[in-house]
Amino acid sequence: MIITLKKGVSDEQIEGLKLLLRSKSIEPTVSRGAVETIVGCVGDITHLDPGLIEALDMVETVQRIQEPYKAANRKFHPDDTVIDCAGVKIGGGHFAVAAGPCSVESEEQIVAVAKAVKASGAKLLRGGAFKPRTSPYAFQGLGAEGIRLLSIAKKETGLPVVSELMDFKDIECFNDVDMIQIGARNMQNFNLLKEVGAYTKKPILLKRGMSATLQELLMSAEYILASGNPNVILCERGIRTFETALRNTLDLGVVTYLHKLSHLPVMVDPSHATGHAYMVDSVSVAAAAIGADGLIIEVHNDPPRARCDGAQSQTPAMFDATMARISRIREVV
Repeated sequence: MIITLKKGVSDEQIEGLKLLLRSKSIEPTVSRGAVETIVGCVGDITHLDPGLIEALDMVETVQRIQEPYKAANRKFHPDDTVIDCAGVKIGGGHFAVAAGPCSVESEEQIVAVAKAVKASGAKLLRGGAFKPRTSPYAFQGLGAEGIRLLSIAKKETGLPVVSELMDFKDIECFNDVDMIQIGARNMQNFNLLKEVGAYTKKPILLKRGMSATLQELLMSAEYILASGNPNVILCERGIRTFETALRNTLDLGVVTYLHKLSHLPVMVDPSHATGHAYMVDSVSVAAAAIGADGLIIEVHNDPPRARCDGAQSQTPAMFDATMARISRIREVV
């Protein structure tokens, strides 16, 4: 349920309304926009008569929400959410690129890549330490050691770090990680989503599952939001379809549609979407043109020898050229 308040409502009146709603086992969230103040209600409203709320002098309108996701709904929060990741803003007109290797392999590698992507304009450093792999025999990442190496690269460059959490038991390793990624395979790991949402207020980069609908993606975001963490970024990385030419099928229209449905920022992962380094440039430019709030791009200093996803990893020189094109297209749009 969405309650729109009249102009000039005092803080005391709003607090009184919040107490009334909580007495009905409904949790209110107040969103103050430039034009109006909205109170979003999460909880079982089946036994609440909207007419009783609408009768209050401070209330302009009362509207029921039909969609199952509430906190992620733009009706609930009309203004764009702007995520602050260690000083880097994403959403609401703020654009950021996270770049780095699929997996951290050595101190020399991650520091070299971090310096290169920063010089090209990346604002965040991505790097996998805990790797979900299809094959149990494939490289699984360096684990806690990988996080330690990311911290070294962070100190060397000042770039905030993005890395994937697979199991909540490893959360203590992520104290120096600035943005926690929940990967496509864990998008519907609801216990993990609830645990992360309750444990931290750090930004959560939530990747769309390989066969997930947009409603399922938003419902997964809802788990994090409802658990107490308002800092969620949605990430479109393509889905599995009948087509096998590319690693996944990327629909950039999703960016526009998610912006209509939700106030949360939307990033695009062109590396996992295409699976081919030569395609990352054009898809990145297209994503920036259509209004994505950011990109997450895989960059490796020696892709042929990468232990993970070398085929889709740009070299630092390729990334530099891509960042220049992204800058030009953003000036246009």
